[in-house]
Amino acid sequence: MTRYFFVILLMALTGVAIVVKAGITMFADRQYWQDVADRFVKENVTVKPNRGNIISSDGKLMASSLPEYRIYMDFMSGEKDEKRRKKDQARRDSILTANMDSICIGLHKIFPDKSVAQFKAHLKKGRQAKSRNYLIYPKRISYIQYKEVKRLPVFCLNRYKGGFKELAYNQRKKPFGSLAARTLGDVYADTAKGARNGIELAFDTILKGRDGLTHRQKVMNKYLNIVDVPPVDGCDLISTIDVGMQDICEKALVDKLKELNASVGVVVLMEVATGEVKAIVNMMQGKDGGYYEMRNNAISDMLEPGSTFKTASIMVALEDGKITPDYVVDTGNGQMPMHGRVMKDHNWHRGGYGKLTVTEILEVSSNVGTSYIIDHFYGSNPQKFIDGLRRMSIDQPLHLQIAGEGKPNIRGPKERSYFSKTALPWMSIGYETQVPPINILTFYNGIANNGVTVRPKFVKAAVKDGEIVKEYPTEVINPKICSDKTLTQIREILRKVVGEGLAKPAGSKQFHVSGKTGTAQISQGAAGYKTGRTNYLVSFCGYFPSEAPKYSMIVSIQKPGLPASGGLMAGSVFSKIAERVYAKDLRLPLTNAIDTNSVVIPNVKAGEMRETQRVLEELNIQVQGKIADTGKEVWGNTHSAPQAVVLESRSNMQNFVPSVIGMGAKDAVYLLESKGLKVHLVGVGKVKSQSIANGTIVKKGQTITLSMH
Repeated sequence: MTRYFFVILLMALTGVAIVVKAGITMFADRQYWQDVADRFVKENVTVKPNRGNIISSDGKLMASSLPEYRIYMDFMSGEKDEKRRKKDQARRDSILTANMDSICIGLHKIFPDKSVAQFKAHLKKGRQAKSRNYLIYPKRISYIQYKEVKRLPVFCLNRYKGGFKELAYNQRKKPFGSLAARTLGDVYADTAKGARNGIELAFDTILKGRDGLTHRQKVMNKYLNIVDVPPVDGCDLISTIDVGMQDICEKALVDKLKELNASVGVVVLMEVATGEVKAIVNMMQGKDGGYYEMRNNAISDMLEPGSTFKTASIMVALEDGKITPDYVVDTGNGQMPMHGRVMKDHNWHRGGYGKLTVTEILEVSSNVGTSYIIDHFYGSNPQKFIDGLRRMSIDQPLHLQIAGEGKPNIRGPKERSYFSKTALPWMSIGYETQVPPINILTFYNGIANNGVTVRPKFVKAAVKDGEIVKEYPTEVINPKICSDKTLTQIREILRKVVGEGLAKPAGSKQFHVSGKTGTAQISQGAAGYKTGRTNYLVSFCGYFPSEAPKYSMIVSIQKPGLPASGGLMAGSVFSKIAERVYAKDLRLPLTNAIDTNSVVIPNVKAGEMRETQRVLEELNIQVQGKIADTGKEVWGNTHSAPQAVVLESRSNMQNFVPSVIGMGAKDAVYLLESKGLKVHLVGVGKVKSQSIANGTIVKKGQTITLSMH
């Protein structure tokens, strides 16, 4: 019996020993077995391609995939033999101790938010913990920073000798920050999940390319990655956005939103003939009072458009031959009973406008005049009015290149179980309907484009290795929204609305502007229009120059408080943008402006010198101090000499705030944001002063204020 007991005990102890040994092998020697596994053949390893870039219409990089890194330290030797491990560990500790000061000083220069002492204490803590995977710096770092770190002592050695290692991430970056951010869209932090919204999502298949496949194989006593199917990088997209115009629109809109303490603001600028969206701004007020791109309001907001809709109502009556521009309506004292409700003009408390022609009705944006015409001629057959609107395609979804658009909600008697008597007159002035801002703009763009409605577009081509692989041509939605006679009449009326009517603030002394103001009270849903704090939508939609329209634009602002003039608020933003875009886009023969008896030496802003040199040479203007084309950005300033423009490069030290005095907003913002600074602009023009002096050590995320003049 005793003999059996000892046999059983021996077997049990042997089993325990086997389990313990297996545990040691699996866990204590985990790194060893991982290294062994890495050397064995691996089949069908996916290789991710590079995601394509999104490029502006003026050649600027708007979204690109750039590598970012987390950096780690393995303080312990990986040798399996105990004697060799002790020797290797002593070597590691020796070189780390000898170079600790140099390493920490170098890390502080690259990451100035942590002191030399903090880095030293941090690294010593990792060594004391005998960490195999110790995070050196808490944030992801750029490729440039990673290359600088790799030059430091110890870190420059391979991971088996020095212990330094990295984990790479493919991060999507927008060099111009918030400019058109919601339209460009975003990708997930894990790029394998693809895109989330905007152009990134709509063109994800084209941008992301195709995965490749590799396997590991032993070749001549070495294990190599053998490519079975090479990855195919994504195509670049050429967007319609113009960075300069986008910057102009965003600055003008945000200035007005701050002035009004408004909640939401939208600007869309479109090229008339092509439908190319040159700028799109969607600003919402954050909890801190600042304005940010949070959603694509321009295409998604379903709001009653207000008086900008009156143009469509009058066009239906003109097209049906019910009225002419000289048709007269007696608006009386600005109040008119309509089926149990009272329609009022904005000046009813001052006695109204009395008798008005159709042209004057739109000039002063008379609610009474517009609603009387539509109710008088279509009251017995409201569907005929709805059919007239549909002839102009104002009720049609646009099927945009990007997701998220709202569908216009214009419902007649056929689409409603109950169509009240008051629905038609209120619909005629922009209530009882819901139309996104970009749809209103598309309608006005059709008027500017000789009656041809084109689909707005955000991307015009896909490019691979410099070659266009796919073009996105202009698409016609409606080849003729009305007769030539109606078109001529409404274009003349819209020009007078700005030239002689309430929309004068939208005009310009340099060229004629055509368009229409809009003001509408925003419904609170089931609570209607009179509950709590009242919000208003003020807008202006139009085009310029009136005689040969090049651009159309809508400015839409949502604000709390008392009703206000769309012409005064939104119109003034329209005017400011239109004048700057017109000046930017103006193309006149230089020979008309040059005195042949003198040499013209222009004033030139500071900025990127290679671009400056290219422009001056194209204009045949002499340049001194030519900049070599090294492929790198060269920042600098200029001054005029008697016969030439002198170019002077300006040092651009990696870790110091540069001087941007004399630069335009675009160059200054780009340069400072590339350093990790946040930029706040005050005023317009060239940079006059900067709140952080040049030569100051850069602190990532710090805000620098630029005063412009």
